[in-house]
Amino acid sequence: MSDKLFQFLNLPRQPPKAVPVAVRVLGYGEISGDFTPPAITGQAERCLDCGNPYCEHACPVHNYIPDWLKLVQEGRLFEAATLMHETNPLPEICGRVCPQDRLCEGACTLEQGGFGAVTIGSIERSITDEAFRQGWRPDLSGVVETGRRVAVVGAGPAGLSCADRLRRAGIAVDVFDRQREIGGLLTFGIPPFKLDKTVIYTRRAVLEGMGVRFHLNVEIGRDIAFEQLLADYDAVFLGTGAYTFVDGELPGRELEGVHDALPFLVANAERLLDDRPVPPALDLNGKHVVVLGGGDTGMDCNRTSVRLGAASVTCVYRRGEASMPGSRREVGYSREEGAGFLFHHQPLALLGEQGRVRGVRLVRTEVGRDADGRARLQHVEGGETELRADVVIQAFGFRPSPPAWCATHGIALDAGGRILASGEGALPFQTGHPKIFAGGDNMRGADLVVRAVHDGREAAASIARMLGELPLEAMACVA
Repeated sequence: MSDKLFQFLNLPRQPPKAVPVAVRVLGYGEISGDFTPPAITGQAERCLDCGNPYCEHACPVHNYIPDWLKLVQEGRLFEAATLMHETNPLPEICGRVCPQDRLCEGACTLEQGGFGAVTIGSIERSITDEAFRQGWRPDLSGVVETGRRVAVVGAGPAGLSCADRLRRAGIAVDVFDRQREIGGLLTFGIPPFKLDKTVIYTRRAVLEGMGVRFHLNVEIGRDIAFEQLLADYDAVFLGTGAYTFVDGELPGRELEGVHDALPFLVANAERLLDDRPVPPALDLNGKHVVVLGGGDTGMDCNRTSVRLGAASVTCVYRRGEASMPGSRREVGYSREEGAGFLFHHQPLALLGEQGRVRGVRLVRTEVGRDADGRARLQHVEGGETELRADVVIQAFGFRPSPPAWCATHGIALDAGGRILASGEGALPFQTGHPKIFAGGDNMRGADLVVRAVHDGREAAASIARMLGELPLEAMACVA
């Protein structure tokens, strides 16, 4: 017991071996694989099983991390996978795309003590992947069907999480999405070097095995009236995400060669799914690329640009590196793969020549104080400069894109277009219409995948609670 308790002294933190940089930038495969079973056990044994699990508290879905690490140590693979799914309907995805350095691993006692955090994310994905390979599936044998039906609009992480939990509650689920595949931005926004799309296909098969029905290439409001969902289902969950890019309103943004991050990433994802060659609009071979923005989407653009053959990639951020909102891991990967960073510079305008972008006018920034003594970012006098750019990618973030039918069905929005839910007298994630619930980025604004997973899970609990308290015929009257 003592040897296991101090395993961290003998075995350092060791993530799965990464593909060498020179090889990985030639393609789009995930840059690291799963742990081998001995490595999983060894890394899991580094956990101190501390009495106050800070990792669990820092996790937005509050995974039972020390508990499933213990099961991993004991070789109880299926039980570990089952426990993971009790709190997280998408563990293999969160294990890949969560910024663990800012969440569970950042809060790990070993990390705070300077010994290196337990490799929680890599263990999570490795265990789930191996359990699926060995045939593990969620056990719904004890579920009693309720006769209730719920429509989920949007097959992104919030919608998938909600569907999983509804099926576990014995509620029939139909998921509608305008795209040809499930996943939302998991499939069409996050590049495959972070999340291989076979992971999404496996999750789809798992959910379909649970009884979830997907209706793809179907847009609510175009192919099916929203009123029809309200008439046909006992409740509706909206997980429509955030797809409207934030416009920096820079002069010159109409120039050829200027891209917005999401259309850029989606276009590349679409061509990879179809195994098509690089189209002229995405041909960055030999070009100097400037990415504006320091979040994870900016890092995705950096790394995608490198793979599309850019001669140079420079990421411009208006603050210092410590203030960047993205994962430190993703910043490190960008650097390893050849992207450069220019901190404390803010774009003022995009410069063009004959209708095409040729550069970015920047101004140096520093943190100053306003009249009330509060810290604020300010421009440095005389700090203007120009940076060459053949291509500019704007990655300033995203806002929700509320469908037009929201306004006609009692779904209130804030000034930024976010759905308002959980109001006075309402259940968590319930909108102003008693049959309609919402969660994820359409309610929070652009945020982490794991928070969308949380919202879908909790919204499903509220839906199940509401439907369980009503006779089967009661909801028809509020349509």
